[in-house]
Amino acid sequence: MKTRVTQMLGIEHPIVQGGMQWVGRAQLAAAVSNAGGLGILTALTQASPEDLCKEISRCRTMTDKPFAVNLTILPTIKPVPYGEYVDAIVESGVRIVETAGRNPEPWLPAFKKAGITVIHKCTSIRHALKAEAIGCDMVSVDGFECAGHPGEDDVTNLILLPLAARRLKIPFLASGGFADGRGLAAALAMGADGINMGTRFMVTEEAPIHHSVKQAMVEASELDTTLIFRSLRNTSRVFSNSVAKQVVAIEAQAGETQFDDIAPLVKGVRGRELFETGDLEHGVWSAGMVIGLIDDIPSCQTLLTRMVAEAQTIISERLQGLLADS
Repeated sequence: MKTRVTQMLGIEHPIVQGGMQWVGRAQLAAAVSNAGGLGILTALTQASPEDLCKEISRCRTMTDKPFAVNLTILPTIKPVPYGEYVDAIVESGVRIVETAGRNPEPWLPAFKKAGITVIHKCTSIRHALKAEAIGCDMVSVDGFECAGHPGEDDVTNLILLPLAARRLKIPFLASGGFADGRGLAAALAMGADGINMGTRFMVTEEAPIHHSVKQAMVEASELDTTLIFRSLRNTSRVFSNSVAKQVVAIEAQAGETQFDDIAPLVKGVRGRELFETGDLEHGVWSAGMVIGLIDDIPSCQTLLTRMVAEAQTIISERLQGLLADS
């Protein structure tokens, strides 16, 4: 498949691995890139900018294909030295960066000076247009289905993607709800230049999380996610376990929710420990509604090969067949 995304990023397949806290490590990013997609290291998974430099170097020992670094700019309990992470990315010679969260404009001059391609993750068309206006090279359009932060508009990709195709001039990725070749073909049909997958890549052999977490997502349905932080207008979609349900119950209480009331339940360290130990009730973890489409734990190579073959068959046979003379 040849799209603006494959050409701009220098990859074989228009499939990008989302940046994921605690998951976007070298072994997964390299596996996705080696399979023909774009793997992404998550900068803030690393405890310091120095550690990020080491992880970038480690990734280079595992693949000679393009890979990217995600930098998510969000309010945090502990202040993050974002400028130092930007410097680490630039000095390490990374060629592609995915930004997410707040406006990346303060960091664009440094990235542009270094010749870095910038992809910004957006949950609305207005934010995508803003990203285009400030000089981002590509955007990832996240629908309400997605894991993590879907924004506050609650608009699904069936609406967002055609709107993006109408209004954007730069290439864009479809993100949220993608796990197979049907989704890839549908995204391309709606005008996207590729797809971004997070949850689906969590459930692969190379994802650095406990098998019990992967198996729980294989066994789950599309109904097994929930939205937390709605009352704080910082909505996040997570797997629906007992901890997530406690958070929702606290938010449902009368009066204004105080973050301090839920902070002990949602601390990032608990999510990291959950991924390490496989204790499914230890914390919360991001998961999209797409878990309903996931029924196995393949290698990244098997997954991408299967997805692309399925998409090509749908495009060349089913869609072409609909145009056949009657």
